[in-house]
Amino acid sequence: MRCVAISNACPWRGRKERLTSYGVCVFLPLYSALVAFFMAQTLLIIDDDSSQRKSLSMLALKRLPLKVMESSNGPDALDLIRQDQARSIAAVILDLHMPKMSGFEFMDALQDIRPDIPVIMITASQKTQDAVEAMKRGAADFISKPIEPERFIVSVTNALKRQNLEHEVQRLTRQTHGTQRFEDMVGYEGGLSNVVTVARKAATTHIPVLISGETGTGKEILARAIHGESTRNHQPFVAINCGAIPEQLVESTLFGHEKGAFTGAVTKAMGKFREADGGTIFLDEVGELPADAQVKLLRVLQEKEVEPVGAGQTLPVDVRIIAATHRDLSADVKAGRFREDLFFRLNVLQIHMPALRDRAQDIPALAYHFIRRFAAQEKRHLRRISDEAMAHLQQQPWTGNVRELENKIHRAMVLSDHPELQIDDFSPASLSGSIGSMRTSDTKGTSQFLTQNQKLKTLEVIEIEAIRHAIDYCGGNVSRAADELGVAKSTLYRKLETPPKT
Repeated sequence: MRCVAISNACPWRGRKERLTSYGVCVFLPLYSALVAFFMAQTLLIIDDDSSQRKSLSMLALKRLPLKVMESSNGPDALDLIRQDQARSIAAVILDLHMPKMSGFEFMDALQDIRPDIPVIMITASQKTQDAVEAMKRGAADFISKPIEPERFIVSVTNALKRQNLEHEVQRLTRQTHGTQRFEDMVGYEGGLSNVVTVARKAATTHIPVLISGETGTGKEILARAIHGESTRNHQPFVAINCGAIPEQLVESTLFGHEKGAFTGAVTKAMGKFREADGGTIFLDEVGELPADAQVKLLRVLQEKEVEPVGAGQTLPVDVRIIAATHRDLSADVKAGRFREDLFFRLNVLQIHMPALRDRAQDIPALAYHFIRRFAAQEKRHLRRISDEAMAHLQQQPWTGNVRELENKIHRAMVLSDHPELQIDDFSPASLSGSIGSMRTSDTKGTSQFLTQNQKLKTLEVIEIEAIRHAIDYCGGNVSRAADELGVAKSTLYRKLETPPKT
């Protein structure tokens, strides 16, 4: 039987079946199901020396915000990585000399599976050429045995920081160039697998797509992925929220206008459709379009041309339309709020984005995705989420869907002082508790987290005030406050110099 040790708090601890004092053995095919429960950034330690593996595992669990997995040889470790659909394995500790497969052979094979995983090579060899060869093959670091604990911790921490920054840069680059992929969507092989299957087929065509789903489910991300995997991916992707355009400006915003066409039209404007010519236009909340704009949009779909306001003539456009709505457009059609002919034109292929509560298996991956992004953007330390807190997150209704989860994670990262996020960090009581602890006598009990109108301040304002509180707590020593908060001193100065939006 091939088995994997999952080292950390375990709900089966204390039971007799296949139990050891260090972990629990499970059949390899069950790995994907277990990842959904234990999801975190995971360190995979590969060494044929069991005592060395356990020593490094215990050190990592004690000092790093990571889960730990172990393997005694290269082939079994490669199987674990292939089974890692959630892509939770964030780094590999690899022994150079092992039976069945050497460390170098493992690295070559890893390039075909997960080239993004940083590898830290360990060996008892003192040969300089081994270290040089390891670095040539892409190793993040090379550590000689016996391993010094501090050296090990620093090496893993640096490797994870580089990986997080590289992933964030790659994500932003793909977003900027319109080349996002379905693999960029967290849950593409989990709760979104059926959605992605249909969307991949849509990406190979130019037919209009209507994406339905509640607010905050990620409809625009899906639209960007469809565009990114289509033949139009090197052309513009233009997104516009139809519900955010003033009614009198809808036509000029979408289709453009000539100079002097109306009061305030001091210059000529192309309009969003012509900006997207050759590419894709994403019409978010298309159900909010007024009747006149619906008629013109129908003409664009039928004739492939737009008429700018005041132009008096039409201009051809080649645009792929992806629309999205949180409304029931078929009900709006029956009620006369939305044109039936336009609905049929947009609804050639409908894809429904499920609510977050309907794909709770993706919450662990989403939570750690937001933690890694926030840590990379704000230069903060990575955090772990306790098993109890993760189970709590998976049981919430999430009426705001993925967007609400993202905000909760960011708030917990800002307000928590601990390396592991607990249930209290995600509960309303934690916020009110923090508010109560920061009351001052001259505000007559008004929380520093509330405005004078008893409304919550924005997260940006709360963060600024928390920074100032930390500086006061440290006696005005900005360097010490930065160390305590886990950010660079320059970050504190930058945030204090930028006025927050209230």
